[in-house]
Amino acid sequence: MTVVAVLGGPGAPGATSSALALLLSWPLRPGRRVLLVECDPDGGAVLAGALEGRVEAVYGLRNLAVADRRGLLAETLWEQLLDVSPQGTGERLLLPGLTDPAQAPGLAYTWEPLVEALHALEPQGYDVLLDLGRSGANGPMAVLPRRADVVAATVRTTLRGLSAARPRIAALREDLDAHGTGSDGLGLLLVAEGPYPESEVSRQFRLPVLGALTHAPRTARVLSDGGDTTDRRFIRSELMRTARTTADRIQDLAAARRRRLGGPQPAQGGPQPVQAQPVQQQPVQHALPPQQVQAPQQVPPFVAGPVSGPAYPPPQQQPQQPYQQQPPSYPQQPYQQQQFQPQGTGQFTGEWPIRVEAPQISYAAPYIAPPAVPQPPVPAPFPGQPGQGGPEGEEVRRAR
Repeated sequence: MTVVAVLGGPGAPGATSSALALLLSWPLRPGRRVLLVECDPDGGAVLAGALEGRVEAVYGLRNLAVADRRGLLAETLWEQLLDVSPQGTGERLLLPGLTDPAQAPGLAYTWEPLVEALHALEPQGYDVLLDLGRSGANGPMAVLPRRADVVAATVRTTLRGLSAARPRIAALREDLDAHGTGSDGLGLLLVAEGPYPESEVSRQFRLPVLGALTHAPRTARVLSDGGDTTDRRFIRSELMRTARTTADRIQDLAAARRRRLGGPQPAQGGPQPVQAQPVQQQPVQHALPPQQVQAPQQVPPFVAGPVSGPAYPPPQQQPQQPYQQQPPSYPQQPYQQQQFQPQGTGQFTGEWPIRVEAPQISYAAPYIAPPAVPQPPVPAPFPGQPGQGGPEGEEVRRAR
């Protein structure tokens, strides 16, 4: 599994739109999935932006704080996911962010258990993208970039964008070297808006360029404000093509870091062509030992709304016998309480009851199948071609 943290900065460099572009273009092999988690402490933007408010703000990160205090973080995580796959196949999932920045302090002690739960998804075949926003690498949230395989800092190639990003990236590099696994997983995710080339930016920051997304405001508006992500013009746009190239570079860097650190290697899968036609439902793959692998079963379609039950049956594992408390072992002769008779000296005689050790209880939790993932309604049609109106044709009134 690859955990990628996408970090923004001053001047709105487009971290959320870049993370969404990676989510929709992430190469997936059969049976694998990718999950985007909105960790921006300033509040999430996908529900009101890309989803255009068609999904109620009842799902999201804010529900995990209470669940963590109750010890139900891993189970509650599944109940908060939304399916944003263009074909509704459940391969590309979203965990919406906060609805109010005032909710961020309540998650101060949840970030570390959350990143542990996300790393635990590796046997299930998940890649994870973390949208940290512009201030998600500081304070209690610093554990997220420290535990990530790759940290992509989004920067616009303008003089203002590069100047604002320089001190923040320098501080992040020092923090990863001091408290993380090293700054060799830090790279730049450029939005090619300004005149500065990739080679010059990489030389000035002394960091590799993970990708350069095309500056296409009209196409990016589908990611920021909503639109039809199944439209061929959007799928074949230059922005999505550069996003797919960036995803490949990120996976290569993550694999190199795993080899250096000696950890499990992320699954390598080439980019899959994105089809505009509906696709067949993919079977859910479970991480089971080879001797327990069963034939795949079809997954019911994802339905938006409250979760009422598991989306698919749990893997065929050896059934666990329910705990049965064994009676304590007593001696052959039944115990009879002795009557204590006082002696002439004022002392008592008799036998004390036999001490019985408590039986050993197993607390192994049974397997809990992830519940169904709600699916948002069908998105609005893709905006018209350039020249049919829009913000680009409007004049900007100068403030006096």
